[in-house]
Amino acid sequence: MGRGHWLDPLARRLLEAAGELPRRAQQHAAPEPQPLEECVEQDLLALKLEHNPNLRLANAQEVQHAAALGWRLDVNRASANDWLRLPQITRDQVDLLLRLQQGGVQLSGPDDLQRLLDLPAALVASWEPLLQFRWYGDGAPTAVTPLLIDLNRAPAQALERQLPQLSPERRQRLLRERQRAPFQDLAELQERLQLPASVVEELIGKVRFGQGSAGPELPRSA
Repeated sequence: MGRGHWLDPLARRLLEAAGELPRRAQQHAAPEPQPLEECVEQDLLALKLEHNPNLRLANAQEVQHAAALGWRLDVNRASANDWLRLPQITRDQVDLLLRLQQGGVQLSGPDDLQRLLDLPAALVASWEPLLQFRWYGDGAPTAVTPLLIDLNRAPAQALERQLPQLSPERRQRLLRERQRAPFQDLAELQERLQLPASVVEELIGKVRFGQGSAGPELPRSA
């Protein structure tokens, strides 16, 4: 019989430590299998989605399971039902996204989505396993530093200085329109000023919409 075959693991480790037996080469541990509970939860979610394709995911864990099942959300082509699957997203937020999508506006990454909807970073991070930011058409814009100018209250000089994307004619129209009623969001701004999608995309993360309207513009001094 081979020496030591009958030793239990504890006895062998003691003899190895005392130098009575040569140490055996350590074997690399096999990767840990997915916990049974997670497998069961993932399979259960798959059944729920099969019976109800528009099922709303309850939390970040279900988002992870849905991603493992292969589901993805194409941010720039998603439908209302696609968006409403995400935990904690509201119908008003989905409505804004769809209105911008219909206007040809695209989002280039999670930061755009977070700034546009004014969401907590942790919430957007919990959605990220499902989000795909595919850019359709010309190349995606480069990242920019947010400037956050209030389009409802900023004076004309500030608009001219901070928003070169807007032509003088569009800035004048913005000033007139906001006197009629403050803008609520980017989608409304696009609709009322008839802005092309490329201009709206450049405004994401640079503007905000404060409460109330601005006072009348005073004439510039000579």
